[in-house]
Amino acid sequence: MTRWWGLIRSVVIYLNPIRLLPWKRFYKTLLTPGDIAFDVGAHVGSRARAMHAAGAKVIALEPQAPFTGFLRWSLPKDIVVIDAAVGKAEAQADMSVSSKHPTVSSLRTDFVSAAQDAKGFDRVEWDSVQRVSVVSLDSLIAKYGQPNYLKIDVEGYELEVLEGLTNPVALISVEYLPGFMDLTNKVLDRLKELGNYEFNVVIAERATFAWEDWQSDEHLRSWLNQLPEKARSGDLFARLQTEI
Repeated sequence: MTRWWGLIRSVVIYLNPIRLLPWKRFYKTLLTPGDIAFDVGAHVGSRARAMHAAGAKVIALEPQAPFTGFLRWSLPKDIVVIDAAVGKAEAQADMSVSSKHPTVSSLRTDFVSAAQDAKGFDRVEWDSVQRVSVVSLDSLIAKYGQPNYLKIDVEGYELEVLEGLTNPVALISVEYLPGFMDLTNKVLDRLKELGNYEFNVVIAERATFAWEDWQSDEHLRSWLNQLPEKARSGDLFARLQTEI
């Protein structure tokens, strides 16, 4: 029963029209009709809905029960819903689940152990384990095509997701957590390996870029490393620069 309360709580928070409308407006500035968008860690589908509203062809991935069932029931029927996590290669893996706070369920065991002592996670309990299927970005691309946009929100597992990607994607967003800057810096290292990216950030759920101009990797790292641990999380956006 607790996991259903977690689902209901997430629906109330993330599918609130007041919260969802700004994201729909935001994605319309980033996506054009016909673009392919991968939503890795779709949760209750708030971002998938916003991408779809911008005209994108959305592939939404969510391994956590009962969220996948909710997505299949509630999302527009032309959104592809896949009951799987994303990682370096096809596999089976154990996901640590927080029934009351399902947004922080994670495949990364060291993230869970570190988060138990981190600020902002004091009320979170990972109370069960779910066996999930894992697919790679390369396998998804082979089936659904090259995405124009890749959104990743997987609670510390972002690096493993990107390790399953061979070629750069034009636009990528990844959650950053101020208390886990070592993980974020490793993600930035991986993005640097993939391509020549420039960066911007969305703080918390503001659905707007914090900076008027896109910035360098060095500027982003400096900004991130100055954040206090108790600062709110957000999304860093990486845009592939066009070679001249």
